[in-house]
Amino acid sequence: MMLPNNIETFIACDAPYQEAQLVIYGAPFDSTTSYRPGARFGPSAIRHESFGLETYSPYKNKDLADYRIFDSGDLELCFGSSEAALNDIERRADIIMNDGKFPLLVGGEHLVTLPAVRAALKRYPDLHIIHFDAHTDLRDDYLGAKLSHACVLRRCHDLIGDGRIHQFCIRSGEREEFRFAGLHTDLHKFDFTGLEDTAARLKESMVPVYFTIDLDCLDPACFPGTGTPEAGGVTFTQLLKAIDAVTAANVIAADINELAPGLDQSGASTALACKVLRELMLAILK
Repeated sequence: MMLPNNIETFIACDAPYQEAQLVIYGAPFDSTTSYRPGARFGPSAIRHESFGLETYSPYKNKDLADYRIFDSGDLELCFGSSEAALNDIERRADIIMNDGKFPLLVGGEHLVTLPAVRAALKRYPDLHIIHFDAHTDLRDDYLGAKLSHACVLRRCHDLIGDGRIHQFCIRSGEREEFRFAGLHTDLHKFDFTGLEDTAARLKESMVPVYFTIDLDCLDPACFPGTGTPEAGGVTFTQLLKAIDAVTAANVIAADINELAPGLDQSGASTALACKVLRELMLAILK
């Protein structure tokens, strides 16, 4: 039996674990952040602020209270070892997937996606990844470190190979990263152009999809509370439409990451992240 690690849960996500269709698990980790730290506080901030949010979505005419969701709380992660932290995240993903439930990871920095992908790949060797982000995240290393949020999609590519990573909203990276993407990934600059066709193709072929959302894909004008903001980006409503497109395919696991709540004292970024998480869960729960 799995029990929550904390008392506070995301609003309406308090079903018993045994009955849950979807399980939230938090990874408060930002030890490899390359610019402004603080993403480790994202999961707890999202939970706390969710109680300023209605469970009902007027965008979808659906209500979280009508579904069985379990919030397993934040993992207690080692900040002295990235490898140890990633192993703990992978173990939690393994438990959730072994129990036949949908795992939804809340970060934390983007490196937390890697162990969740590892867990999914054990069960779905033909896995594809759909990646929303301002950054390519395709560096082979960052200042000599192979495990960095700047390298997370490169490490995923090491696992799944060419043509199975589909990247959208990308507007920042080194020249070598864009060269690598041109040879090895399906990269779309600046916005969601091509997403509907990509999602429809993946849906038709029935391949399993891991869906990762780095919230800095959003324009920093509406989402400044992130460690590496990039000018440009999409709007909240564009992101919601894109989430609906992706979740029409066979999404088997997902995450959202890179909220750093302390970098936006207005609280607007955290409120936006809460609503994205609500809409993502309702899109997943058919």
